[in-house]
Amino acid sequence: MCDTKQILKRAIEIIDSNQSREEKLQQICELLAREVDVFDWTGFYLASETEKNMLELGPFVGEPTNHLKIPYGKGICGQAAETLDTFVVQDVSKADNYLACSIDVQSEIVVPIMKGSEFKGELDIDSHTKDAISDDLRVLCENICSELSRIF
Repeated sequence: MCDTKQILKRAIEIIDSNQSREEKLQQICELLAREVDVFDWTGFYLASETEKNMLELGPFVGEPTNHLKIPYGKGICGQAAETLDTFVVQDVSKADNYLACSIDVQSEIVVPIMKGSEFKGELDIDSHTKDAISDDLRVLCENICSELSRIF
């Protein structure tokens, strides 16, 4: 099992570094992909600055995706953007609103990034393992997103 406290500590160090926001997001993707065995695709969707109610793909680690833009409300990512809730899907085959990025994906977590009451983006993680998102991993992702609000 991974050390979620150490991962969070490292994520905060990245967030507090003197790099661009884009570089920080990329490094957090790399950290999570490296340190958490069950995270097979790790990325960010950001609220579009030019299109209302649209997510745009940001930094990520993993296989390329066709989902470069996702409207709010569509799929798990769009649903998280619309409701501002964390979504954990332990078996994507049972989710009727799942947007398939890969046939290998079995579970997913999407965590909104909020700046006060304003939605800024979200962390999206796919796993090739069913039931991969433990409570500890959910808390880790939510804590990282809470810390990320400082750079938006």
